Amino acid sequence: MADQKQELVPGILGGMGPQATLDFMAKVLRRTDAKADQDHLRLLIDHNPKVPNRHASIDGSGEDVTPYLLEMATNLERSGADFIVMVCNTAHAYQDAIADSLSIPFVSIIDEVVNELNENTADIPVIGVMATEGSLNAELYQNALCSSGYPIKVWNKKHLDEFMELVYRIKAGNVDKQSSAKMQGLANVLVDQGADILLAGCTEIPLVLNAKCLPLPLYCSTDVLVSRVIDYAQGLRKFKE
Repeated sequence: MADQKQELVPGILGGMGPQATLDFMAKVLRRTDAKADQDHLRLLIDHNPKVPNRHASIDGSGEDVTPYLLEMATNLERSGADFIVMVCNTAHAYQDAIADSLSIPFVSIIDEVVNELNENTADIPVIGVMATEGSLNAELYQNALCSSGYPIKVWNKKHLDEFMELVYRIKAGNVDKQSSAKMQGLANVLVDQGADILLAGCTEIPLVLNAKCLPLPLYCSTDVLVSRVIDYAQGLRKFKE
């Protein structure tokens, strides 16, 4: 059976969390220019909510998630994936180990968000980073943004604790007006600290945060990854050597 477009097949590490992965998948479908079923991308996904808590793995208080992520990624490669992405910012604390286990490209959501900023900002804005405790402890966005010269703002412990409580509330299925109001309030904390741009560095954030309600531009990691998956699969963007 000949491929109609010779597209690449993305392999997706998902389920961390499930609703965020479904949001990602829905956006890939909506944003693909398709007039028929056959125009959509072929996707291989391991939707695995059984991966242990990433935050506990990062701080050493819980089970190491590395074996789970490596098994998922290598299984997707063996199943025919041409490149791998992961719909969880926090789990990118293990991105180097994942990339090293593969013979196909691993597309980092962290790197792609910073690339998106580099491509679309003329000056050097202050970035307000909305991210989980695990992501911040692993300094995922801090390192990537500072390497590109961006000054950043992050929450203090009180606001970070409020954010983590909210993330777990969303993961429990509470995608409602109360969660939206709390998320908008936390976003405005970074606005008040002097951020010029907000970065939604957690895939649960877009489930409840409406960018139109914010006074600043919002760069959403889910949206960036959706665009990259489509572009890489359709050959509109090339992998870096």
